[in-house]
Parts: sequence; C-alpha cells; structure tokens
Amino acid sequence: MIGNLETFQDELAASGFPPLVNKLAGADFRGRVATRDLGPLRLVSLDTPESACIGRERDASDGKNLAVKVMARGRTRITQGHGDAELGPADLMLLDPTRTLRFESTAATHVTILIPRRELRIRPAQIDRLIGVPIDGSHGPGALVSVLARESARSATGFREAEALRSAAAVIELIAVALEARLGDERPAPDERLRNRIAGYIEARLADSDLSPLSIAAAHHISVRRLHKLFEDQPLTVAALIRSRRLERCRAELSGSGHTVTAVAARWGFPDPTHFSKLFKATYGYNARALTTSNRARTTRTRTTGPEQDGGQQGRQ
Repeated sequence: MIGNLETFQDELAASGFPPLVNKLAGADFRGRVATRDLGPLRLVSLDTPESACIGRERDASDGKNLAVKVMARGRTRITQGHGDAELGPADLMLLDPTRTLRFESTAATHVTILIPRRELRIRPAQIDRLIGVPIDGSHGPGALVSVLARESARSATGFREAEALRSAAAVIELIAVALEARLGDERPAPDERLRNRIAGYIEARLADSDLSPLSIAAAHHISVRRLHKLFEDQPLTVAALIRSRRLERCRAELSGSGHTVTAVAARWGFPDPTHFSKLFKATYGYNARALTTSNRARTTRTRTTGPEQDGGQQGRQ
C-alpha cells in the first residue's frame, strides 16, 4: 500500500512496528508498506524516501518480537544498543523494537522480519551482544538469510498451515545460524557444546514417551541437577523445551493430516487428551480441534470442486 506519512505510520503500527518520528518527512512524503505472514513470522516490506527517524524506548512488556532488518536497496545508518553501523544492499541487522532506535537512510527498500522471541532460541546475553551489529549479506549464512527474506516478502502466499509452520521454522533456524556465526568463530565453551548436543538429542526423540530430564541426564552421563544448571540461563527449561517442541510438532501435524487430536497428541508424548487440549489452547490461544476441522473442510472442498476449481476460488477471495 502506498500512502502519505499519516497513512504510512498507521500501516507501520498495524504491522507491529514501534512508533517512529521522521524528521525529514514533509507533505510530499510517499512510502509503501506490504505485510505478509508466514506461520509465526511477519514480513514487512518497506519503500521509503530519504529519512531520518527516531523510535523511542517502549515498555518491555510490549517486546514479544525481535526484528531482523534486511536491506534490498539504498543505504541506512542505524544506532541501537551497542551498535552504530551502516547497512548497504543485502546487509542485515538484529533489532529490538522495545529499545530506542535511530536511523538515517537514503531512499531505500528494506524487509523486516518480526520474530517472536520465544521462537528464536538464543540466550538473552547473546541477543544483547547482537542488537545493532551489522551482518554481511554478501556471503555465508547472512547471504542466505538476506536472499530468503527478500524473496519471502514477495512470495510468502499460498501456504497451507502446516507448510507455513515448517517454512517459518526453517527461516528461524537459518536466522539463528547467521546470528550465532556473527558472534564470532571462537570455540564454544564445553557447557555450550554439551547443551547443543542435548538439544539435538531432544529434537531427535520427541516422539519417545520416555523422554524426560531423567532419561536425558542418564544418556549424557550427568546428574539431573547438572542438566538443569546447563539450561538455567536459557529461554526454556529442559522440560519446557520438550513440551514446546512437542506442541509445535502436534500443531504442524494437525494442520496437515487427517489424524485425530487424540492420536496426534499420543504420538508426540501427550497420552492424556484432556491435558493436551488445555495445554494447546493455553499456548496458542485456540483449540487443537479447530485445526482438524479446518483441515477436513479444506480436504472436502478440494474433493468436491477439484484442485483447479478450488485454487481458482481461493484466488478470487
């Protein structure tokens, strides 16, 4: 959507951006905002004239998202946290919408990916080190994130629920790789190596009903107390990490299969369907059965109308 300054700022606020004051904006200001959602991610593409903006600090309770800004055209100088750096085409930077932000840019096109903090499993101390630090978008993991962000902002449509969730998970993982690479090439500390090994162990055994802190500690020849200490400065405890990843697997499977809620819950380590339903609703804000109902309706519509007719109907909506 192309609009004047007032319309542009309203669209930004609706997209989840903090309020910005543009010192160079005049009556002839014209900017464009385009927003697409991909699972839990929001991709916001902006076209702006030459700008000098400031965004004031917000209450930390508003900070459910972090932001990755990717330049597509033009140059911008951004100051936030410990960082003060200039980004050129393809470069990217991690930003915190709750902190004071200043930037000056030429006429530019940029894409911002808003990521729920809970989805980006990086320690808070590491995030603090990364805020406002430029990442080269011309090579390595940064280049993959840069290309993917710019392409996704144009083409993130037509995904089924399960496809969107899996695609978003892949994007988040790639962003995490790029951010961790920017922290430096130093060898990880022994605790970090062990924690990464344990995280991989958990991911590979989510369907194992016996997966628990006790079994994980035994498999890695450490005490349960030592296991919990490894995760004490992480966003999630061991038990919460297992539960969160299992719920994500359940949500993806319920969106893309014809299986019942009870069957899917049991498959991913939730033998009590009532407890699972309450936990799912508390986590996502809607009932698990809503996904199966939506999936059945979509399947029935496709069988009734045929793939081509159904696609045409969706395209006209």
